[in-house]
Amino acid sequence: MIKEPPFDIYKEPVYDVNQIKKILPHRIPFLLIDKVIDIGENHIVSVKNVTVNEPFFQGHFPDEPIMPGVLQVEAMAQTGGVFVLHNLPDADKYSTYFLKISNVRFRSKVVPGDTLIFAVEMTTPMKRGISTLRGKAYVGDRVVMEGEMTAQIAKTKE
Repeated sequence: MIKEPPFDIYKEPVYDVNQIKKILPHRIPFLLIDKVIDIGENHIVSVKNVTVNEPFFQGHFPDEPIMPGVLQVEAMAQTGGVFVLHNLPDADKYSTYFLKISNVRFRSKVVPGDTLIFAVEMTTPMKRGISTLRGKAYVGDRVVMEGEMTAQIAKTKE
């Protein structure tokens, strides 16, 4: 079970951004998590620092910048992707793909200066490369977004 906030965002990361890039194929501007701060048998916690320099703020309500909800979901999915791939010895040869997104709720705006904490847990054991995950995104101790995801891992390189 995932512990509720406060998360210790200052402790040494389990994975920094360079280590995340060895697991996920995403690159700037679509690499949306900055570090992983906790990982366990059935959960992972990551951090996304939201800055005014993000390219999406130029066109997404420039006079009142708000992080798009779809990018919040993508960041949560990337967190889940790190989780399902991190134990594979050749994780760089696999990718994760959405099969389903459900029960997503946006509870509050995410704006420049926020630090998003994604807490994701596996809800069913991985079977035949398919994993079901549930996650919450926090700013401080407030839940700003939550949802469920089903993903598949697939070998993309030999």
